[in-house]
This record gives sequence, C-alpha cells and structure tokens, in this order.
Amino acid sequence: MNGGSIIEAQELFKTYHTGKVEVDALRGVDLCVRRGEMVAVMGPSGCGKTTLLNVLSGIDDITGGRVIIDGASLHTMTDKQRTRYRARKMGFVFQAYNLLPVLNAVENVELPLLMAHVKADQARKMAEGALAMVGLAGEEQKRPAEMSGGQQQRVTIARALVNEPAIVWADEPTGNLDSETSKEVMDLLCRLNKEKAQTFVLVTHDLAVGRRADRILRMADGQIVEELPMQAWSGPGVAALT
Repeated sequence: MNGGSIIEAQELFKTYHTGKVEVDALRGVDLCVRRGEMVAVMGPSGCGKTTLLNVLSGIDDITGGRVIIDGASLHTMTDKQRTRYRARKMGFVFQAYNLLPVLNAVENVELPLLMAHVKADQARKMAEGALAMVGLAGEEQKRPAEMSGGQQQRVTIARALVNEPAIVWADEPTGNLDSETSKEVMDLLCRLNKEKAQTFVLVTHDLAVGRRADRILRMADGQIVEELPMQAWSGPGVAALT
C-alpha cells in the first residue's frame, strides 16, 4: 500500500424521490480509502452499498456532501468532465458481465480504449496484454457465449484494467460464480491489487470475498456503522455482516 488517501467522502447524502415517497439511501457517510488499499463494503440488501459505490464513482449524483477522488472534487464537474475523468482514472467490474455478445474477447476489452480515441493498433495491443494478464492469452477470439462464467468475468476484469486505472470499483464481482471460480477471481483481483498498487472498492454479500480485503466496512440503513480491519476478521461481529 502506498499510503495517502485517494478516495474521500464527507457527509454524503443521497435521497431518491419516487412519486411522493422519499428514500434516504445514504445518510451522512464519511469515508477515506488509502491509495493501493482493497476495501470491502458489506451489509444486508438495501442498506446502501451499491448507492455508495455509484456516488463515489460519479455514476450517480449526490444530494449533499463532497466526494474527492485523487484530489479532484468529483461532483463539481460537469457530466462530460466526470465521464472523461472516469475513463482516465477508474475501472468497473459488475456482477452482470456487461459484455457485448457480438464482439469477441479482445474486441470487448479494447472498446473503451477506442471510445477514448486510442489508436486502433495500440488499443489492440493493450487489450491483448490485459487478457494475458488475467490468464486468457489464446482466448482473444472467443465470444462471450463460448466462454464460462469465470472466463467472462476475467474479460470484464481485463476491460476494467486495460487503461491502468487508479481505482477499480467492483459490485458483487463474484455474485454469478460458483465458490471455486469465485476464489480464482478473487485470487486474480488480490494479485493485481498488490502488483499494480491499484485501489479496489468491492461491494459484496460474500464473507469469503470480504475476508480478502484490507478492511471491511459494514453498512446499515444508509450509514457505515462498523469498520473491521484485517486483524478483527475472527471477531464476533464478522458473522453478522451479510
């Protein structure tokens, strides 16, 4: 871990309006994530985990508070500025692989580079390198339907990492995988976290995934209510995280 904060949230509020109903999804969240750290966010369904990830990454707006990413105030940017900032600084891994079925593996991985106006030959080399990094050298021409769930998630991870982002956001990255494949994917994420010194923020229901992180943050009712560092994982509070 390189030290120094890369993600800071101050008094974060997020309220959703559905007709006449207001739902307070986040209620005054404060958070600091150090550069190169892997943090798992856990808690019951509906507690605000995914909302927190979405507002920290700028996918969703905030109702109140501040988000500082690597010294930049994310929510004072325009939508276009935030989109460009995410393309440069962030990678995303989701439970649904979100791969385009008509494209093969290397085409799926190079797509964000081409959208960022990277030259085609350079984008192809970078995509092939990312696939090799996640153990898929030789599988570049396969389409998603020809790959296992674990292989598809590896393609997703390669796509998230191809531009060497400072931060990787992962929302239930092992949610669609069996336990053995889940372990393999987490082995990969942990190895990349250590080798590349990239910051990972994981949302998960899976305690086995949470235990691989440097810290577990437990959420309830739109707030972070407990922090469990690595040495506390065997404590009585761990079993009640999900």
